[in-house]
Amino acid sequence: MKKLTMMLLTLALAMTGAPAPAETAPGTNIDKALALIGTFASGDAELAASLLDEGYIQHNLSYGTGRDAFTGSVEYLASAPVKTTVDNIRAFEDGDYVFMQTVYNFAGAGEQVAFDIFRFENGLIAEHWDNLAFVAQANPSGHTQTDGTTKVEDLDKTEENRELVKNFLYDVMQGNNPGKTADYFDGDVYIQHNTSIADGVSGLGSALAAMAEQGIEMIYDKTHLILAQGNFVLAASEGTFAGEPTSFYDLWRVENGKIAEHWDVMETIADESTWQNRNGKF
Repeated sequence: MKKLTMMLLTLALAMTGAPAPAETAPGTNIDKALALIGTFASGDAELAASLLDEGYIQHNLSYGTGRDAFTGSVEYLASAPVKTTVDNIRAFEDGDYVFMQTVYNFAGAGEQVAFDIFRFENGLIAEHWDNLAFVAQANPSGHTQTDGTTKVEDLDKTEENRELVKNFLYDVMQGNNPGKTADYFDGDVYIQHNTSIADGVSGLGSALAAMAEQGIEMIYDKTHLILAQGNFVLAASEGTFAGEPTSFYDLWRVENGKIAEHWDVMETIADESTWQNRNGKF
């Protein structure tokens, strides 16, 4: 049984482009998270079940909670006439958490960019949060939602970079000290992957000014989770966009103590009457 499980795990990892684990080791948490999302493409519900804690908690409000609900989704996708595709772009590890950026196409419904967060407990995936948005055209500076560097660097600066982003969220995104905005950037150097905003702090300022003219506000009320590995930091925040309850997932790359690059997915939080689980978005 152990060898069979290892063979299935190796197959799933190969489908996601991740390196196969050695026979003598179960793989890292990143390997396991990649294997799990790979089951959406492979349809391997048995492998999915082997990676999930029995009490698996789901925060995607479109799905039921629990291990059986997840494996049921895998089986459903396996039966769909159009094959699901999974293309992982970035994957990071922070203690018991794995956070990743992936492009999915579920049963031919259209490509979606997602940030997934998995929490591990006793070597199994115990909890999951995510944000998804459909793939859009390149932004005004020609960047897509996923391009740019994937290299993890500065592992010794992980906590320093986490603190930088924490302070940036408080001062700038939550509007407590907007006068400090320039302190977080190297002049106007800022690579932007948001679908509507151009590069540079100036591009961000212009976009916010244009929204204000239209009466559109983007408000960050609370940050629930900040995860980091080296030069990459992901924050999951709650607020409103144009008056609608919104979940903000922002990934920043930090370079030399300054915020240098940004990717994001915004998702409107569904009305509670439509939720398929009671765990909440966060």
